[in-house]
Amino acid sequence: MKKLVILGAGTAGTMMLNKLHGELDRNEWQITIVDQHETHYYQPGFLFIPFGIYSKKDVIKPKRDFFPSGINVITSEIEKIEPESNRVLLNNNSVISYDYLIIATGAKIAPEQTEGMKDKLWQKSIYDFYTIEGACALANYFKHWEGGKLVINITEMPIKCPVAPLEFAFLADSYFTERGIRDKVDIHFVTPLPGAFTKPKASAILGDFLGKKNINLTTDYNIARVDNDEKKIISWDETEIPFDVLVTIPTNMGDDLIARSGMGDELNFVPTDKHTLRSEKYENIFVIGDATNLPSSKAGSVAHFEADILFENFLSAIEGQPLQAKFDGHANCFIESGFGKGILIDFNYDTEPLPGKYPLPGIGPFSLLEETKMNHYGKVMFRWMYWNFLLKGVELPIESNMSMAGKRF
Repeated sequence: MKKLVILGAGTAGTMMLNKLHGELDRNEWQITIVDQHETHYYQPGFLFIPFGIYSKKDVIKPKRDFFPSGINVITSEIEKIEPESNRVLLNNNSVISYDYLIIATGAKIAPEQTEGMKDKLWQKSIYDFYTIEGACALANYFKHWEGGKLVINITEMPIKCPVAPLEFAFLADSYFTERGIRDKVDIHFVTPLPGAFTKPKASAILGDFLGKKNINLTTDYNIARVDNDEKKIISWDETEIPFDVLVTIPTNMGDDLIARSGMGDELNFVPTDKHTLRSEKYENIFVIGDATNLPSSKAGSVAHFEADILFENFLSAIEGQPLQAKFDGHANCFIESGFGKGILIDFNYDTEPLPGKYPLPGIGPFSLLEETKMNHYGKVMFRWMYWNFLLKGVELPIESNMSMAGKRF
């Protein structure tokens, strides 16, 4: 019997599990999925927790709710992968052998990578919203905060969901306006990028939104350290920005097991063919989602589009056929802009976000690079789609690779 092992039961790993379980012959294949956590988090929902829109219960469910029957589930930390021997070592010294391996171990924040960030002000005046703990702590802080300097700082790229920091700034503007203290809150968006976003055209539009909302923007800022005593961030060129509360997007890194396995780059992301999603080094290993080093967004929509491509390529690989399906870096993101409105962008490796209608040309119902209430509803609806369709590997009527239909140059 052949053995498929999936490492990681987050978004990408769970989708692949459900897609392949329905395709692989149970008499010929044993499927094992390994993850150290029992709880599944809807990570896009973390953004809403600090503003009281979602609570913790809205973003968590048991992982086993989304596992099909007849698979081998192992709840354990993973010590390392031994790719030359086709096996995985768990921290309890047990060993799992495989014929094919799918790495979906994701990414995590690493605030300890920045001097002073995880010091005495951590979870007191310095918060993240990329973890459930950070988002909930920030919600409690904002409830009683009466204003001051709010600095939102991206430490370095890449990060999970590159639009999320902008959404946080927009929602903060809306939240403090509704609380009647917006005039007491100085919001400052600080990024290492040359603009508000990674893609120039969208960056210009989103930067304009920051300006209209009276949110200060500082670009090309590379943080070196945090001064906890003076409450300021300091760049490598010694530029100082003071804060009363710092919302940080720390360095994002792949799982430590990738480093222990000697399979990653300097940030523990696995070198992956950007079109086929096969490991650059090992033919029987595929990588998906945030665990890859692809030059695409680390976002749920990307993992979904990748899953369709990987599904096709995996089936080709086990039949000894060339990998014909090609991932084009497709990503689309609903951007909450506050006050019940949102923006939508759709792009890939080679094409920047363009205006138009999505997914139906001329009809939509969503508008690209425009702020509309319908885009906000799309963002809200996505949580239901996530729990009921995406994780279960259900096919959606959206092309994996980006379509130019409905877009305007």
